[in-house]
Amino acid sequence: MSHPLFSALQLRSVSFANRIGVSPMCQYSAEDGFTNDWHLVHLGSRAQGGAGLVIVEASAVTAEGRISSADVGIWKDAHIEGLSRIVRFVHGQGARAAIQLAHAGRKGGMAAPFDGERLLRPEEGGWTPVAPSAVTFGEGYAVPHALDAAGLAGIVKAFADAAERARNAGFDVVEIHAAHGYLLHEFLSPLSNHRTDAYGGSLENRMRLPLEVVEAVRAVWPEQLPLFVRISATDWADGGWNADESVALAKELRKRGVDLVDVSSGGLVPFAKIPVGPGFQVPFAARIRKEAEIATAAVGMITEPTQANAIVTSGEADMVLLARELLRDPYWPVHAATALGEPATWPKQYLRAAPHGSAARQAVEVLPSR
Repeated sequence: MSHPLFSALQLRSVSFANRIGVSPMCQYSAEDGFTNDWHLVHLGSRAQGGAGLVIVEASAVTAEGRISSADVGIWKDAHIEGLSRIVRFVHGQGARAAIQLAHAGRKGGMAAPFDGERLLRPEEGGWTPVAPSAVTFGEGYAVPHALDAAGLAGIVKAFADAAERARNAGFDVVEIHAAHGYLLHEFLSPLSNHRTDAYGGSLENRMRLPLEVVEAVRAVWPEQLPLFVRISATDWADGGWNADESVALAKELRKRGVDLVDVSSGGLVPFAKIPVGPGFQVPFAARIRKEAEIATAAVGMITEPTQANAIVTSGEADMVLLARELLRDPYWPVHAATALGEPATWPKQYLRAAPHGSAARQAVEVLPSR
């Protein structure tokens, strides 16, 4: 029996071997935005593990757009070489490589989580973040500067420039980060966007900057390559961004050449009340897929092979993106294939570890041990 989770997905010219992706996960292990051996091994091992798509963590389009000083960056050409190294290895494992382009907005300028949730001091290289309005995320965070017209134009250009660097690095997909309370999400939500100009107030105005970024990225990103956008479908807070608005946004994204909406939720305010549970965000992906007529990826507490396969089989989403479960088990896709009775794609160097009786194992049974 063929399970849809292990069927190919075609978006523009890019074919994904299966519907399992590695969700972008910040490692807080970069220096001046540069990736290193940690990122290569972290992402490379998940590609070895059988994921069809590997997404590099939120990568800052400006130095001030980092969450912390340890974030990956893509704001200068010198970052390309390290990213290219990762892309080459991911491709060598048969996976597709993506990168998430991000700007932290008012949540920027913080120490890495390992150093405690605190604001970086100036002597540590701290900076004042920017946002739609001078409204802090919460206690312990900076009061950001509200972006002026020149600042808004600079943000749009920074995303477009980052997309060009991503292509030069060899990525198959770019994803624009408009979720989790970072800059573009801050413009979408009335809880963080108090502007009275053309970028605030109405839904049309609040969507303006994210859509300008999408248009600028699509203009420089090759036509044959897919573009993703990650959104938070709801703020889980009264008066905030909601699912109806997410559907409206997704329709506008589709018109502008976005191929898939990566549907998460929350992150805008610290007082959100989120009903966390297995697959709790999947209904948002399903609704956006149906009503906006656009491909979606589902995320959030997807842990079991049968659960992931059911999401794709039912048409709730076109892909599933796993995070914590892939931290626990980089070879989750291989193990999921085995559990569902699908052929498992093992790295040839590891074939001796394949289950007894499998086609993969039989291919090396004749080889002597060393």
